[in-house]
Amino acid sequence: MDLVTEKFSKLGVDNAPGQEARQKVAELDIRGAKIAGKPVDFSHGDVDAHIPTPGALGVFVDGVQLGTKQAYTEYRGAKAICDDIAAKLAKFTGAPILGDKEIIITPGTQCALFLAMGALIGRGDKVAIVEPDYFANRKLVEFFDGKLVPIKMDYFGANNCAGLDLVQLEKAFKSGVKLFLFSNPNNPTGVIYSESEIKTIAVLAKKHNVALIVDELYSRQIFDNHDYTHLRAQKEVPESLITILGPSKTESLSGYRLGAAFGSSYIINRMEKLQAIVSLRAGGYSQAVLKIWFSEPKGFMKARIAAHQDIRDGILKKVRAIDGVKARTTEGGSYLFIQLPSMDVDINAFAKIVRQLTDVTITPGTEFGPQFTNSFRINFSQDKGAALSAIDRVMKIMERYRR
Repeated sequence: MDLVTEKFSKLGVDNAPGQEARQKVAELDIRGAKIAGKPVDFSHGDVDAHIPTPGALGVFVDGVQLGTKQAYTEYRGAKAICDDIAAKLAKFTGAPILGDKEIIITPGTQCALFLAMGALIGRGDKVAIVEPDYFANRKLVEFFDGKLVPIKMDYFGANNCAGLDLVQLEKAFKSGVKLFLFSNPNNPTGVIYSESEIKTIAVLAKKHNVALIVDELYSRQIFDNHDYTHLRAQKEVPESLITILGPSKTESLSGYRLGAAFGSSYIINRMEKLQAIVSLRAGGYSQAVLKIWFSEPKGFMKARIAAHQDIRDGILKKVRAIDGVKARTTEGGSYLFIQLPSMDVDINAFAKIVRQLTDVTITPGTEFGPQFTNSFRINFSQDKGAALSAIDRVMKIMERYRR
């Protein structure tokens, strides 16, 4: 296998959110008949179940009516919109942002992650990632020819924190790690880093001159009045720091493909150069939708969070009632990382069987680290009734294959 082929072979998308590829099941041991029920795709949220922020379509149409002026913005985004969201994000995260130098609008936060990693990873650079964490992190490190340095997170054993192994992290930094990236709240577990963990990460990164990429995509959807600490607002932060946020998840605006990255100006400049080649800019008309971001109708966010917390609690009640099934309570975001007892099939085969027999799509735990062979992730931003029924069906299949 040549190097280019090998590089792309590591970008498997069979289990990517929204991927509708047919699952091969002919070689699998299918035990029992199909369990009927409404199809549910737990690999991503259902924007039909949770409507987008009111007013989104109207401002999008306004952008279209502006025509060329809005369609062909600066590569990093329309100046007026950058200034507007910079002020909003500065207030939200607790630290200033220069709209003309320290922010870029991207085609979704996935693109922001790609651009930031492309701006910071050189061939052979050591890059620390958390296990488990967002599956694209490890794939993109390998794509950019970086060297993965996994950091353990004991999310089951920790109390009032994420459980990141900070001793291991410092050793990694001392060994020459150039970049550390992580999501907060964590994807897939939904745990939130404590203030102490965030402060320690910031101090260590500054001390050892390590760049940080902090994915805060779900930082507006926090449950149980849990404390949340923005790293960029700490007294000590490294010179190289990028925070990523966007309106696609909590606000159900994923179809507009919008994201924002903000932080060190030299990194933003590099990201703009890369974006100018990769996609030119975020969709010009879509950028107008950012005008309503952080300006939702009164009560919208409170109701959205309450609805998701209700679904979370319903699913947790069901899975915890089954012997051998574990899940830590999601503190923020829309994910649950569910651990199963030993089964007669591996987790990837199980996911395929579940889809074949129940019309439910789950994401195998091995997408988030090779050791998570008995776990799967779900995005519970779904219709509540459909989600609860789907979990029942998944658990019934698990019982068929339990050892």
